Amino acid sequence: MRLAERLELLGHEVVEEDPRYGPIGPAFVPRSMAGVRDLAARVPDPALLDARTRANVRGGLLLGGEVLRAARAAEAPLRRRIGEMFWRFDAVLTPTTAVPPLRTGDLEGLSVRDTNSRMIAACPYAWPWNVLGWPAISVPSGFTDAGLPMGAQLLGPSNSEPLLISLAAQLEVVGRWYERWPPGLPG
Repeated sequence: MRLAERLELLGHEVVEEDPRYGPIGPAFVPRSMAGVRDLAARVPDPALLDARTRANVRGGLLLGGEVLRAARAAEAPLRRRIGEMFWRFDAVLTPTTAVPPLRTGDLEGLSVRDTNSRMIAACPYAWPWNVLGWPAISVPSGFTDAGLPMGAQLLGPSNSEPLLISLAAQLEVVGRWYERWPPGLPG
């Protein structure tokens, strides 16, 4: 049973909607690269970093300063634009990723550009919320035909953590997640 149907069974109204994200990508890339740069600075031995991570650190150096300030300045208008949906809805339900989970090694040997493109394409529903700084919770939504776990996420505006945790707990009870395991794992 789909999560939207489970929410309806629990008494919640579910409405299909296409959020108006707008130009959120230009705000994401400088923040992402700056974050990689800042975290990499804490690594005891930078030689241990993957070459792609080191390239993203250099990107963080290039996209810092004015570019990062401009990206941060765009966040408030983006929050207002996207936040309009919360005048009508309490939460948003989306897939956690746009593709099934990548297998270990799927990104091995790819260029920095190809790795970043694959990661961004896989997670188009998650990273906008990182830019907004709003809460989200990922919940189990089933398994692929190959037995890999899939997830959905509940998204909300600022300070909606209690609502999102409550919705996740309701879905956990009705979905009996504690009884479901990927094939091959002990239950």
